[in-house]
Amino acid sequence: MRVVRAMAEQVAGRRSEPEASLAHPVSPDARRLDAATGIFQMLADPTRLHLLWLLTHGEADVTALVEACGASRTAVSQHLAKLRFTGLVDTRREGRRVIYRLRGGHVTRLVEEALNHADHIVTGEPPHH
Repeated sequence: MRVVRAMAEQVAGRRSEPEASLAHPVSPDARRLDAATGIFQMLADPTRLHLLWLLTHGEADVTALVEACGASRTAVSQHLAKLRFTGLVDTRREGRRVIYRLRGGHVTRLVEEALNHADHIVTGEPPHH
């Protein structure tokens, strides 16, 4: 949980910074490695990964996500709270509904690449660059 808490603090501190570049040619130090580990911990749960994959296709509220992933409303809400706390998803209000969306292209690419790699493993398709 220390890694997740540190990640959330880092995300909170970064929100006011200007847009970042896609390339970060910095050797990973302990803080970066801890933050990346926290991200992979969030991706390591099948329900959370499924929710993130669903959000790669666009915004959704809890009801739509429950219907699409088949988990209980309570489970989906708890997973979304963790994803929000760690900065992988953002929310906005639409009347009484809370709408969830991925927080940036890095998250989208991580989810897509993880599932593309899994597809290669499952289907036996050879790796590529």
